[in-house]
Amino acid sequence: ISGISGIDTRELTRIVREEGVMRGILSENKPSDDVVKKMKVYECKNPVDMVTCDKSYEYESKNNSNRLNIAVMDFGLKRNILRSLDKRGCKLTVFPANINPKEILNGRFDGVMLTNGPGDPQDNVEIIENIKKLLGNLPMFGICLGHQLIALAHGASSSKLKYGHRGANHPVKDLKKDRVYITSQNHGYTINNDNL
Repeated sequence: ISGISGIDTRELTRIVREEGVMRGILSENKPSDDVVKKMKVYECKNPVDMVTCDKSYEYESKNNSNRLNIAVMDFGLKRNILRSLDKRGCKLTVFPANINPKEILNGRFDGVMLTNGPGDPQDNVEIIENIKKLLGNLPMFGICLGHQLIALAHGASSSKLKYGHRGANHPVKDLKKDRVYITSQNHGYTINNDNL
């Protein structure tokens, strides 16, 4: 568990509030100029490739109810997504992020689930092209990165938020029911409304 001391944390908070999310270093000693240079240009390239599964697999069901056959594209999925879908009667086959869309189209699936995952949605050019090939052929839904990739496949654009939405206490209002839900959020990008 990382911790910091010996600095003015209020001043740090002001800097982040004005400048937005930025790179930083936690270090016991003052970092060298070389380390600072590397930090300033650091990029995490293709993070989805680092977190997706290596090969397709079927999720072992705990539920024997009516089975909707769902293809799950893994961009860094949380296991609870699979548990939640299983609880709702879905038979799940999980595919790596870079799966050929023909494999899903030929699999007699009732729908496609696109999971959460890390990084800038726009960096996933090949995945977006594959999603375009699935659009209109199967019902599709996504969480976080999956939702953003569906939007990009439809021609929308995304941008980095100045401050990501992080935490387990974000209110979201259902305008039709005039009801507020408390949600957990963990994303740093948004879909731009102006080009939808």
